[in-house]
Amino acid sequence: MDTINHKQIKTNWYIITGGPCTGKTTVIELLAERGYTTIIEQARHYIDTQQIKGRTVEEIRKNKEKFQLEILNLQIEEESKLDVNKLAFLDRALPDAMAYYEFLGLKYDERLIEMCNKFCYQKVFVLERLPLINDYARLEDEDEQIRIHNLIIDVYKRFPCPVELVPVLPPDERIEFILKNL
Repeated sequence: MDTINHKQIKTNWYIITGGPCTGKTTVIELLAERGYTTIIEQARHYIDTQQIKGRTVEEIRKNKEKFQLEILNLQIEEESKLDVNKLAFLDRALPDAMAYYEFLGLKYDERLIEMCNKFCYQKVFVLERLPLINDYARLEDEDEQIRIHNLIIDVYKRFPCPVELVPVLPPDERIEFILKNL
């Protein structure tokens, strides 16, 4: 992709990412329990808030472009509020949205490109895949899980920040692996 700008603002943010069902939420929750600043996954947050309003997951995700735009708006809001110098762990970040736009065959929103070019993350931790377990917010099958996971890795490698693969380990060992590799 030729829209990458390598003059980004360096942050002290670490991204916890990977395809569906890689243990991101568990890792973020454990980091929060240890006192670290964490940012939750915006897609799941959006689904939760919409379900409170009485909408089903199918209704929420039916219009893929609108769904991705709502998530993008939330992610931009969260990343814009964060102090670039404060150590923080994010459950996904803006480049994840690029991967999902590609997966869904959607044209990038201009703000997505602009914001992805704004920040350079300290490091991206990609959690290796776990066996797929569908829940209320996750609709992907195993083939889609693999495609999304690989797209996320490809997208992050386009940016000038290090990408580290986190092996499948018990949750506490994953945390130790991440903290030793900051």
